[in-house]
Amino acid sequence: MKTLVIATAALLAFAATPARSADMDWSKVDQALGKKGAPQAGDVYRVTFPRTDLQVTLDGVALKPGFALGTHIEFLPMGSQAMVMGDLVLTDAEINPVMKTLIEGGIEITAIHNHLLREQPKVMYMHIGGTGDPGTLARTIRAGLEQSKTPLAAAAAASPPPAIDFDTAAVDSALGAKGNNNGGVYQFAVPRAETIMEQGMAIPPAMGTAIGINFQPLGQGKAAITGDFVLLAKEVNPVLQALRGGGIEVMALHSHMLDDQPHMYFMHFWAQNDAVTLAKTLRMALDKANVKKTGEETAKAPGR
Repeated sequence: MKTLVIATAALLAFAATPARSADMDWSKVDQALGKKGAPQAGDVYRVTFPRTDLQVTLDGVALKPGFALGTHIEFLPMGSQAMVMGDLVLTDAEINPVMKTLIEGGIEITAIHNHLLREQPKVMYMHIGGTGDPGTLARTIRAGLEQSKTPLAAAAAASPPPAIDFDTAAVDSALGAKGNNNGGVYQFAVPRAETIMEQGMAIPPAMGTAIGINFQPLGQGKAAITGDFVLLAKEVNPVLQALRGGGIEVMALHSHMLDDQPHMYFMHFWAQNDAVTLAKTLRMALDKANVKKTGEETAKAPGR
């Protein structure tokens, strides 16, 4: 994502002494956002705000918050400062009030668009970016989220997630990756093989550059799937054709970042079917993209 202008001195300091998430005091971010985040691979720090207030259905499926309704915000250390990226799940009425507050606080808007079609009620996704003091960035984002009905209070202690009632081992085998049960949604994050850069920094997969695939169980071995393929321009149509050829609907195609190198496109998809059958089609699409081989570094998927 495009970020705010960074002082030359700060860039030089960052280049000389790369910061690590473990060295950062993230308590100011937690305090500003009113919720504790969690470290991720690649020195990323993530805070999530699932839209548990929204009751959204698509083609008769009630969407879980972690399936497609998860606001997530990621911070990456830059010396004493941080880069922030995020994806805010908003209703139509919330977009302009949230945007106004973010812009006034120095956060940039890098995309506003749909990820789904036919969902009721309609939801939109606002992608954001910025650099600066992490506490200041977090306060601005909190002020923006307060213009929406996003639940901001820290959630109660999590109970064990519901069991996944399809054959996860068979889905893992078909996809060539290992999934993760996140609140009853079976999630995959498949990193790309190349390094994606933004403002001269390598953007880790946990910042949102991994291919995200979510399975929501529907019973009797079936699942609904959604997520996004992160693609080079030359990969867009081969992947689109592979998905559609296997009965997976492509619902959106757009960018999430502005100054990324190489420039990536995000392809959002949806289908309902036998979970293993869907996984086999997704694997055919993954084979059209330059992803890391099985066993290489993986990232935990955000709920998106």
